[in-house]
Amino acid sequence: MNENGVKPYTDFLLPANVVSKIDVSRLASEAERVDNELTAAAIRNDGNNDKPALSPQFGDFLTKNEISLDDGGVRTELIKQLRLLKDKVPVVHMTFAVTADGESLRQIIDWLRVSAHPQTVIAVGLQPGLVAGAYIRTPNHVHDFSMRHAMDGQRDVLIKELEALRGNK
Repeated sequence: MNENGVKPYTDFLLPANVVSKIDVSRLASEAERVDNELTAAAIRNDGNNDKPALSPQFGDFLTKNEISLDDGGVRTELIKQLRLLKDKVPVVHMTFAVTADGESLRQIIDWLRVSAHPQTVIAVGLQPGLVAGAYIRTPNHVHDFSMRHAMDGQRDVLIKELEALRGNK
């Protein structure tokens, strides 16, 4: 923790509903919005102590990292650390043949955060030419788990099997 009581971005825990780099950007933007609203309310000093509305992602993030937004210094440091996180977060690019549903992406991100890095996020792409499977790219590796890749070099076997099914030998 630094002097303002906020962990450095490297120690932040990301909730399961923060899946992509865009979600991390939203956390930073929401921290800025909440800081602006709380600062404006303090300046007005109108006695209205209503807390700003928080998105489920931001609320889960604050809870998981035990952060309170009551202190302006904490909010300022949180914004700074979230901006750093946005720029430094490890991204795994995944391309699918069809659109992946949210629950599947959450399961993938849970696995990546346990197996690779606790702050991993994914960037999802779509390429129908993959037929089935996924194409995964990290900063230093490329993995092709598509049906197309699995069938490379197997054309003769596939033709032979299809002919056998039709009764041709």
